[in-house]
Amino acid sequence: MEIPIKTNIVKKSIEQLGGSITELLNGLGDFSIYMGNVLFWLVRPPYRFPLFFDQMYFIGNKSIFIVVLTSSFSGMVMAYQTFLGFSTINGDSLVGPVVAIGLAKELAPVFTGLIVTGRCGAAMAAQIGSMKVTEQIDALEVMGINSYQYLSAPRLCAAFIALPFLTAIFLLIGNMGSYMIGVHVLNIDATSYFSKLSDFMSLKDVYEGLIKAACFGFLIAMIGTYHGFKVEGGAEGVGKGTNLAVVWGMITILVTDFFLTSVLVKLLE
Repeated sequence: MEIPIKTNIVKKSIEQLGGSITELLNGLGDFSIYMGNVLFWLVRPPYRFPLFFDQMYFIGNKSIFIVVLTSSFSGMVMAYQTFLGFSTINGDSLVGPVVAIGLAKELAPVFTGLIVTGRCGAAMAAQIGSMKVTEQIDALEVMGINSYQYLSAPRLCAAFIALPFLTAIFLLIGNMGSYMIGVHVLNIDATSYFSKLSDFMSLKDVYEGLIKAACFGFLIAMIGTYHGFKVEGGAEGVGKGTNLAVVWGMITILVTDFFLTSVLVKLLE
């Protein structure tokens, strides 16, 4: 009796694995088709400039406070932890460049992307999902307004443009926090702090972070709006779509960051 039982367990495991892979591939196919439709309608008139500016205000201006708060403490914590490591080898003067390069190339774009995903990606999915279940999207189509052009395109453009600006703010405030802790709390010489910073850091590091941020903005908006359009089943479906938008947005940012780093390091050499 043990052999059939073990065979059934293996069979069910294989079926579950196959079902998961099939579901993932179907989802990637649907997302690719959706992305193609959005990009097609993105370049076609009429251009919804008022909606674009509304989304720029929502994604950009409304996110500044949480970005500033996160960046200031991130810079201070990095400076303190880096100092604890370098002080053992008398490398205190290297705290500034290490923190600045880490913020510019990785932490600023990634942290900003995660913040905007949690705040704006979820809102995109919830707004569009609510319109879907209340048949407002159907009403737009009846009036001859393409829903992708009206709802997705402005959010996509706004996120693509706003994320680099938010990342630049994150980088600036993070370095200010690092300087305050490094110079005024840990007693690192200010002249040495800035001289080492100019020796080790270049504009290529900043460019790398800003390019990543633009890519993350594109993905956040695309994933958030996609899950909004996929909502089904009323309020419960809206909640599920919002959750999926945040989870997949964060996962995509972290995975994409690795591949972007691999490519940009070679391109910006």
